[in-house]
Amino acid sequence: MPGQLVHIEIPADDTSKELEFWGSLFGWQFESFPGSSEYHMTQISDQTGAAITNMEPGKRGARAYFAVDEINAGAARVKELGGESGEPRSVPGMGWFAVCTDPAGNEFGLWQDDPSAPVPTG
Repeated sequence: MPGQLVHIEIPADDTSKELEFWGSLFGWQFESFPGSSEYHMTQISDQTGAAITNMEPGKRGARAYFAVDEINAGAARVKELGGESGEPRSVPGMGWFAVCTDPAGNEFGLWQDDPSAPVPTG
């Protein structure tokens, strides 16, 4: 459903401390995903998840991701409305995302489910 909150990323330089905090606060159980940075995901509901990551050292403030039917159209619409959107990128076997900002500079993301999303090139 377009506009539904589907994912929240919580940045952390010390991921173990954040995993302990959020896991203890809500009873969340995390699964770690391999990659060039740490990415620990939890399922909050059938359609919403969260992750703790150190992908962007020094970053503060959680990033909410909202569902769209088609990632390229969603990114274009953000720009039409005066916001900014990065290029859509794939998460292999899961979908597509784009990091955006609204006209006031608030950061958010768009997400399109797509099990056929390929491995990124380059």
